[in-house]
Formats: sequence, C-alpha cells, structure tokens
Amino acid sequence: MKLLRTLHPAPADAQPTALAIGNFDGLHRGHQALVAAAVACAPRLEPALMCFEPLPATLFRPHYPVPRLMGVRDRLQGARRLGIQRVFMPRFNRAFAALSPEVFVSRAIVAAARAERVVVGADFRFGARAAGDVDLLQQLGRQHGFAVQVIEPVRQQADKISSSQIRGLLATGEIAAANALLGRPYALSGRVLRGQQLGRRLGFPTVNLRPPVPPALAGVFAVRVSGADFDRTPGVANLGRRPTVAGAEWLLEVHLFDYQGELYGRHLQVEFVARLRAEEKFDSLDAMVDQMHRDASRARQLLADAA
Repeated sequence: MKLLRTLHPAPADAQPTALAIGNFDGLHRGHQALVAAAVACAPRLEPALMCFEPLPATLFRPHYPVPRLMGVRDRLQGARRLGIQRVFMPRFNRAFAALSPEVFVSRAIVAAARAERVVVGADFRFGARAAGDVDLLQQLGRQHGFAVQVIEPVRQQADKISSSQIRGLLATGEIAAANALLGRPYALSGRVLRGQQLGRRLGFPTVNLRPPVPPALAGVFAVRVSGADFDRTPGVANLGRRPTVAGAEWLLEVHLFDYQGELYGRHLQVEFVARLRAEEKFDSLDAMVDQMHRDASRARQLLADAA
C-alpha cells in the first residue's frame, strides 16, 4: 500500500482510483461500508482512501483536541487489511482548510487521486467553511468526469454509527458496546519504548507504548497483548499520565502476566477487554503497588471468565 502526504498531480499513466473520503478515525462499520464500495471497483480502479491529519475539528479547536480512536499507523494498517491500495493523507492546515470546494475537487480528487468514482457518506461536507455537500460534489463530478456513490449511514438499532458515539462509549468504559460498532475488538498498537523501569523495580515490569493523543479512553484495563511470536497474552494496563510519579505525557503501560521475553523496540497490539477503574493519584508508591496487585488479580479473573 502506498501513502501520499502531499497532493501533487498524479503521473499521466497512474491508475485511476475509486476514492473513499472521510476522517476514518476508528475505521468502524460505517467507515467499512465506504471502503467496501471503493474496493468493489477493483481491479479496474485502484481502491484508495483520503483522510486528513490532524482531524479538522482539532485544527479549529486546538485547546479541545478530538480524542483519537487510533493513531496513523493503526489507521493505515486497518485500511490495508480492508483492501485499500493507496492512502492520501494530506496535512490539514489553515491553507488546506481555506480551499474552496471547487479547488479541493480539482486538486485533490481529480489531479492527485485521478478518481473516476468517489465514495462518501450522505452527510459529507468539504471545502472552506464546509460549503460543499453531496449535491455539489455530484455536480462537480459531472463536470470533471467522475461518478459519486453515496453510502447511507450504517446503524446499530436506530442510531447512526459514528466515531463520536464510539469515543463516548470508550470514555465510560463500555468497551463491548464500542466493539459492536467497530465490528472488532478495540485495540491500540505501537512500538515498545524504553522507559525508566520503575515498574520492574516495583515488581510489575511493563512494556510502554505511546498512544494517540489525546486517547479516547483512560484508566486501568484488563487487556490481551499480541506480538510477532505470541497472541492475546493476558495482562493489565494503565493508560494515562501517571500522576503518582508526576508523569506529564500520555503513556500506555502494560504488565503481561505470562511472558518473560525482551520486547523493547518491537511492535505490539493491545486489545482492551474491560475497564477496571479510573487512573488515580496515590499518596505513596506502596499504596500504588497494593492497588496494582488488586488490579492484576481482578484482570486475571476477568480474562479467565471471558476466555
């Protein structure tokens, strides 16, 4: 799969695309319907996806950034698994946001993506001040020679599936309900960082990963961890800022129950199974360790019951 971060005009001999456009944070069942429509056009058209980084709402409200369901790497891997062959991920900045709907179409859809089919949701908006809608996109499609396929919302019962709905469920620990909307277990992945080894000194060695910031969930969780040579190993994790040790940055710390190998520098996937509690600030390290033992015991039991 090829990733393009700039929207330069494509070579004249580049294969035309079927282009799904959206934010795709989470790649939930609604997003999957858009992607499936683009993938269905292969092999005549190359299945492609266009998303934006950072999320547009975060650019306009930087002091209230949108909680992220997935990082860039997870989004790319998810798109590839769904059959996408090319991803356009332009940097969403003030200049990009100021493009008129007509210029966005001519530069991004026509020149860069060479789209012959564009797949969007029924509520799709584009261009400066979100002035463009599906009707305008269809009109511009007729002018430029691409078809527009509009995908109606995918619903869970009566509610439209959305990234904001999933963020709300994860924030309150309703992981099973979020999974139903995602169509898969919620997980984050990343490369294991070398930390201060405080957990090891306290008897709880951890692997540390950098989550997308700000993450859509926080607290202490029962988890299952997968790597290149092991699958769904049980563990307990803290996702937060570690107030007891004066932490500042977001960090995902995972203690694996049944793995002793060296993991620094490796990519791991952490599947969130159940939320145990909110992150807390303890009066002492001893009090924190006592709670960690209780969390580990509870996580083991939850994971055994869920197996």
